[in-house]
Amino acid sequence: MNNRNFVRGLCLMAIALLFGLLSFNYTMGELSRSGPGLFPLIVSSFLFVIGLLTLVRAHFVDPVPLNYSVKNIALILLSLVGFSVISQYINMILGIVFLVFCSTFAGTSYSVVRNIKISAGLIAVAFGFQHLLGLNLPLY
Repeated sequence: MNNRNFVRGLCLMAIALLFGLLSFNYTMGELSRSGPGLFPLIVSSFLFVIGLLTLVRAHFVDPVPLNYSVKNIALILLSLVGFSVISQYINMILGIVFLVFCSTFAGTSYSVVRNIKISAGLIAVAFGFQHLLGLNLPLY
């Protein structure tokens, strides 16, 4: 099982199953009047199908070796923890900027301009969630 595509499909399916099964703890409602469990169930169903397609595709394409870097894992975890701490104690805009700039150190290329664009897009989405959906996000 040294095929990255196969493991990716299994991980997507496992995450989808976890959230899909947990969504049954909430009321589903109907499509016309959805309950709090319907959205996670629908999203996790789509994620499960994507994982299943990834798993099937892994049998038809050349295997890609599975390798990982402890440094990259640590950078991603640091960026998530930093996002949580900065969002809690300062504000979410700085948390988003920290998340993007820190997590891209784990990639193969680093671009400040690209990071600014990604940060701006995520901040716009956060403002959309706050103003259009009425979520209580600590943006400022």
